[in-house]
Amino acid sequence: MKSMLIISRQAPWSGPAAREALDIALAGGAFDLPLAMLFLDDGVFQLLPTQRPGSLQQKDLTANLQALPLFGVESLYASSRSLQERGLDSSTLNLPVDVLDDSALTALIDRYDQVITL
Repeated sequence: MKSMLIISRQAPWSGPAAREALDIALAGGAFDLPLAMLFLDDGVFQLLPTQRPGSLQQKDLTANLQALPLFGVESLYASSRSLQERGLDSSTLNLPVDVLDDSALTALIDRYDQVITL
């Protein structure tokens, strides 16, 4: 069985890409695929506990994110550089993620058979 890494690079309010990445992760987890998610660039904004998507007529992704471990998606990662560039502290995130530096990100991506970026 091939392993899959889903890289989510979009903020939750910038369009459908964040939701699509979550949908792929949840579907893959339901089928017991070995997969992980990496939150990169503006994708780290999905990990914030205080989102107000309703004001932008978007759906809140918090419940979907919280469901990831229930669907077997327990390997969650975030880019330390992405967090730092956006002034975010990993201790305030909504989900437990492993924060990786750039060299660790490269090693992570190399470990997976398939990589999907949204």
